[in-house]
Amino acid sequence: MRASGFKPHLHACTVLLNALVKDKLTDMVWKVYKKMVKVGVVANVHVFNVLIHACCKSGDAEKAEKFLTEMELDGVFPDLFTFNTLISLYCKKGMHYEALSVQDRMETAGISPDIVTYNSLIYAYSREGRMREAMMLFKEIKDAVPNNVTYTTLIDGYCRLNDLESALSLRYSMADKGIYPTVVTYNSILRKLCEGGRIRDANKLLTELGERNIEPDNVTCNTLINAYCKIGDMASALKVKDKMIGAGLKLDQFTYKALIHGFCKARDMKCAKEYLFSMLSAGFPPSYCTYSWFVDVHCVHQKEEEIIKLPDEFVRKGLCVDVSLYRALIRRFCKREKVDCAKKIFGLMKEKGISGDSVIYTSLAYAQWKSGNVSVASDLLDEMYKRRLMITLKLYRSFCASFAGDDKILGLFWSHVVDRNLMSKNTLKDLQ
Repeated sequence: MRASGFKPHLHACTVLLNALVKDKLTDMVWKVYKKMVKVGVVANVHVFNVLIHACCKSGDAEKAEKFLTEMELDGVFPDLFTFNTLISLYCKKGMHYEALSVQDRMETAGISPDIVTYNSLIYAYSREGRMREAMMLFKEIKDAVPNNVTYTTLIDGYCRLNDLESALSLRYSMADKGIYPTVVTYNSILRKLCEGGRIRDANKLLTELGERNIEPDNVTCNTLINAYCKIGDMASALKVKDKMIGAGLKLDQFTYKALIHGFCKARDMKCAKEYLFSMLSAGFPPSYCTYSWFVDVHCVHQKEEEIIKLPDEFVRKGLCVDVSLYRALIRRFCKREKVDCAKKIFGLMKEKGISGDSVIYTSLAYAQWKSGNVSVASDLLDEMYKRRLMITLKLYRSFCASFAGDDKILGLFWSHVVDRNLMSKNTLKDLQ
């Protein structure tokens, strides 16, 4: 088109940009826009709205503000969609003050907010726990009708502040207005009931959900499963799990984690392992926290040898054994000052041809240092240096948080680490 001397049509450019945004090809959006400007295509409000929407998708508030400034300099006036997108972006980024300030700009521009605007602003207040202001804005809504999103946002806000009474009052109020709760509304209330140990009331709410023909989702089921696991009622937790599968829902990472934790608390390690293996087979990698529960239970019952054999059980089940399993076990044994167990796992790991990472070496070195084996700790740090395994800022902060009560010992250890050049200049600079 350009070779023939034709300038691209503005509408065609807008359609192209919009398609790129939908496909999340943000970098391509900026390239196309630059080419548009270069060939003399003058952007209108629709083009700028697409660009700001792209910023919203990518979470780039700074770029969105630049486009807004560019609009104003080009004499293009923002419309309702522009302001709503900006508010949504600010809320997404947790920039609630900026989101609320957009309302003033709208008034200055003579643009009346719609229910989308109000919902976003109410969300901003609710997320900050400013329910008084959220309710004031709710009562001030004009030329718009509060909808399900409005009420659900307010209900969730009250639940987050532990004000279940106000949340329930709003639920009845929305029903009076002919607006019925969705599963998202119920999930907020259900979560708060379960957190307060009100399982009976939670089940009543679940019955009501069924009477309204509202299908529970993963969040609903996981909330109940987690609540039952916390009180040790594994039979009820498994019943909910079975209903979940019967409803066509799939167990997710949270489901497995809750059930594993529940069985570990109940000291039923056979079932805990079964769900651990199922979790891995389903493609969900367990976290350090999940493996820690296994280590803790076995240590309490002085059955450390059983958990040391866990990698072999993985192999027998046909599961992949990688460094993440060894890392988690070594970290937890070191945390519990079971240095001999950590050393055994480290030896087994090396026998399998798996190389340790910075977390493993640092955990072992600090455990040895803390137990008085300074020379062994130094050897481990020397090996780290030879393998160019550096201690990152993230690892440093994680250790400081994990061993918060060891200030004096930890301080000496870090000095030893710095002397061995195991922290980069940038990391040391960030620590100053």
